[in-house]
Amino acid sequence: MKLGVNSVLFKAFSYAEAARAIRLCGYDGVEISAIQGMCEHLDLDNWRNQKSDLIAVMEDNGLEFLSTEVGALDRDRLCKAFEACASIGIPIINVGPGGKSDEPGSLDESIETLIDRTELAASFGVTLCCKAHVGCAIYNTPTTLEVMNRIASDSFGIDMDPSHIHRAGENPALALLQVVSRVKHIHIRDCKGPGPGPGEPALQANGRGDIDLVGYFKALVDADYAGPVCLEVIGPDLSMQEASIIAAESYGYMNAVLKSL
Repeated sequence: MKLGVNSVLFKAFSYAEAARAIRLCGYDGVEISAIQGMCEHLDLDNWRNQKSDLIAVMEDNGLEFLSTEVGALDRDRLCKAFEACASIGIPIINVGPGGKSDEPGSLDESIETLIDRTELAASFGVTLCCKAHVGCAIYNTPTTLEVMNRIASDSFGIDMDPSHIHRAGENPALALLQVVSRVKHIHIRDCKGPGPGPGEPALQANGRGDIDLVGYFKALVDADYAGPVCLEVIGPDLSMQEASIIAAESYGYMNAVLKSL
């Protein structure tokens, strides 16, 4: 299991500054953000010019590229992402499912889109992961199981984010047991209250919210999960001090729980 941070936490800073802070907090690697309009540390329209600098930053800090988050399902943008990741050495591309919860036809449409994007990912030799997301067509365990049943490709996996499952009214530790066979990426954060949002950034730090993250990590360990676990904290721009405290506190929590297991 490799612990990482989605660089969106450090969106107010350069990628080099973000990587240095992530390394100092103790993490193994980074999920480099390519979320258009929010944080584009990986610029999919300019990745060829970035490539050598990004690799150098990782080598200088002794970090691994664990994944990237693109978010959107736009085919042209994902084609760029798959090509960039195959070239740079980023194995997993994370997206959201799109669509709307419980809207007739929306789940089928989302799955058909994911099937097409998975075939595209396979052609580049990378893995596409999608997570259940509040308000989207895939938003809880039953809808996640449906996409699992309909996409058998090894180039597709589930990105299991306990905060979204918590906000869907489920126990993430129990929900994980039902989907872990296809989980290839974890977005991790805590959540204070039932939602609909995850709360202010400080309350997304692991251990500050209401999710049974100890039980969640136990389920991962019991299943011999060996993929990335990346802290993803969203919200307004933070100072370097604020972002680093959230990252360091979350690493300390996860490291202590994993050692105890």
